[in-house]
Amino acid sequence: MSSDSFKEGLIAHIPSLRAFAASLSGSITLADDLVQDTLLKAWANADKFEPGTNMRAWLFTILRNIYYSLYRKRSREVQDSEGTYAQRLAVHGNQEGHLEVADFKVALAQLPEEQREALIMVGASGISYEEAAEICGVALGTIKSRVNRARAKLGEMLSGGIDETGPDAKMLAALRAAGGESTLP
Repeated sequence: MSSDSFKEGLIAHIPSLRAFAASLSGSITLADDLVQDTLLKAWANADKFEPGTNMRAWLFTILRNIYYSLYRKRSREVQDSEGTYAQRLAVHGNQEGHLEVADFKVALAQLPEEQREALIMVGASGISYEEAAEICGVALGTIKSRVNRARAKLGEMLSGGIDETGPDAKMLAALRAAGGESTLP
């Protein structure tokens, strides 16, 4: 088949391709895009079309395959025009994670034994306060107090007395130098 007769065949099938694409997609705009993609793919693969076979069926198959590929792709995509989902995908570096764990182990070891034991039972092992009190042979209020003091002490040791969400050391020094010391945490 010559390129002119192939081109004429493509042009002759555009209205039926457009109607089929509109019925598949439900959108005239998407239908026009599908027809354009179909014609481009057919033109690029003109050498694979066998003369004497049904060009309309060949073109409809190409269009249908393009539509279903697009449909599958869109079902995996999430509309995120404002970037809210993309912001949640950000991964924070964990280069310092092992150092933080090491700091935690050192701080945990510095706790008094009763507090460390209570915190490990309730905080890490998932034992209830009641069960921990029974295991240690102390009152429920004692276990709650030990866990509370252990958490507070760990918080102090690990934060260095500075609120992580507050100013860093350089900013604190600048604020103190400016006479703002009384307003600092």
